[in-house]
Amino acid sequence: MIHYAVIDTNVIVSSLLKKESIPGKILECVVQGTIVPLLNNEILEEYRDVLFRDCFGFNEEEVCYILNRIVENCLTLYPTHCDDNFPDEDDRVFYEITLAARKFINSYLVTGNKRHFPEESFIVTEAPLFTLMKRNPSSPI
Repeated sequence: MIHYAVIDTNVIVSSLLKKESIPGKILECVVQGTIVPLLNNEILEEYRDVLFRDCFGFNEEEVCYILNRIVENCLTLYPTHCDDNFPDEDDRVFYEITLAARKFINSYLVTGNKRHFPEESFIVTEAPLFTLMKRNPSSPI
């Protein structure tokens, strides 16, 4: 079963810092194509900017591979504008892409920082998403 999700940058960073973690398993699903990443150019640019920061020291080849897989497997959308306030305005695009996607497919925003977003049932951390996928793989999340 294919699942659709906007993946917050912090999930990808966490997955690269600790590959055997639940974020690591989420990224593995993205790379394998069982989770279709939902994004736009702004999100992709944030991924690139953050993942290539010297402070993380991620392997450049690995980051390029992951970014290429994300682009190959993604669904690109235009954001749906909202008037909500965000503690970090850079997070707005993740929420707005999720709103756009939810107009036509069941999808989630996966983040390690739920407090940065409005309270919505479709905004989840990595563990609940992964549990849902394991529990009912034939049903959309």
